[in-house]
Amino acid sequence: MATLTDTIRNIVAKAEPYLPQVPKPKRKISLQTKLLWCGACVTIYMVMGQTPLFGATTPEFDFLAFARVIFASQQGSLVELGIGPIVTAGLLMQLLRGSDILKFDFKKPEERGIFQTATKMLTYFVIVIEGAVYAWAVYGPNIQDPTILGVIIGQLIGASIIVMFMDELIQKGWGLGSGISLFIACGVAQQILWSLFSPLAAGDGGSIGIFPYIIQQAQVGMLFDWAGFMDVFFRSNQLPSIFGLLLTVGVLLILVYTQGMKVEIPIVSTKYRGFAATYPIKLMYVSNIPVILASALTANAVFMGQMLWSQLNPRNASPFFNILGQFDPTSPSTPIGGIVYYITPPRGLDLVALDPMRGVLYVLFMIGIVVIFGKLWVELGGLSSKKAAQNLLDADVVIPGFRRSNKPVEMLLNKYIPSVTILGSVILGLIAGVSDILGVFGSGIGVLLTVDILINYYNQLVREKVEVVMPRLGAWLGR
Repeated sequence: MATLTDTIRNIVAKAEPYLPQVPKPKRKISLQTKLLWCGACVTIYMVMGQTPLFGATTPEFDFLAFARVIFASQQGSLVELGIGPIVTAGLLMQLLRGSDILKFDFKKPEERGIFQTATKMLTYFVIVIEGAVYAWAVYGPNIQDPTILGVIIGQLIGASIIVMFMDELIQKGWGLGSGISLFIACGVAQQILWSLFSPLAAGDGGSIGIFPYIIQQAQVGMLFDWAGFMDVFFRSNQLPSIFGLLLTVGVLLILVYTQGMKVEIPIVSTKYRGFAATYPIKLMYVSNIPVILASALTANAVFMGQMLWSQLNPRNASPFFNILGQFDPTSPSTPIGGIVYYITPPRGLDLVALDPMRGVLYVLFMIGIVVIFGKLWVELGGLSSKKAAQNLLDADVVIPGFRRSNKPVEMLLNKYIPSVTILGSVILGLIAGVSDILGVFGSGIGVLLTVDILINYYNQLVREKVEVVMPRLGAWLGR
């Protein structure tokens, strides 16, 4: 009986000749050229993010507001879906492989290629489905002409395919890292710069950016008395403030510091004689995937709560549905009661002061759900002690004093990996929850993702430099 893996191999073998592919570079690309390609892709992505969808009227409420940072998307633009379809398809394939439903041997290049092609095929499918469903659900109610709706669907699908090819171009070796990481980091950086320097007017009469606002307040003398200074320092209406700036800097420093905390296990290579190194088990072993999963789950729960409320309880009159969630009838995106109310962050000190218990419960909820997803991701994402031990042996390295077999190495790793999984998840959940409540620039999850991405890029730059001097060592580090 053919397994799912065999079925996928057969489908890929038949479809691959017809799939457009970005070719790999035929020779080694210099670091400068890779950076130029990365810059070009980011520029195209940013331009697409400022290009409005033809024929679309921006909806009153942003139905994807919960996922804008994760998906690096812009409402009403060509990148309305952002990297969402790519992330969804890639995450699904990784979970299937990590849970051994799909069995591919990544030590064999042909097996890795089949997996990548299957992921690309699934991405096409997700792009078409998401583009059609999103356009119909969000823009469809305001469009009378089916032709216009078809044009909007075509724009969403076409733009998402372009984004997919830019990500593939960078991952194939023309650029550095991945397009997904670049687009997320640039989107968060754009939000932070906007919070710092935007000269546009805000609801309180001043500029949105904190630096222009400080200059404005100083010019009218409001900055030099206690009340004026406190207004600038804390600033109401969830607008950027000095407190938010200091908090953002503090969170960045904490994340950089915790990223450097690790347990180092000595290893030696059986392939390169005389080469010794260390295998690091970081405190943030689970990376930011649990935070992404927790945020996506929470946001979808809120979205479903909005749908149920609008259809079954628009006046907040049902005792049962009031337990699930209550929303402000004048602003359906604002929860005012029920479970949904407590799993969404009260953004800003003014909202926390009105209901401190909501802030405490939200932080505890974030910690708990991130820990749960952290433990699940370690098992399903191939990061368990058993998988890590096998990966070490597959990389032709051994731990001095231990036999070259799975069981002893697995027992050693089991002393550290479960502990750092829970501790790292608690720290990530705490930072994400507190940051969202207190108003970190770029959002708490955005800063978490960006720091992790930048550290990974730093490591890749180091590896690129090593490959220039010691090609064999650089290739081994990149495994």
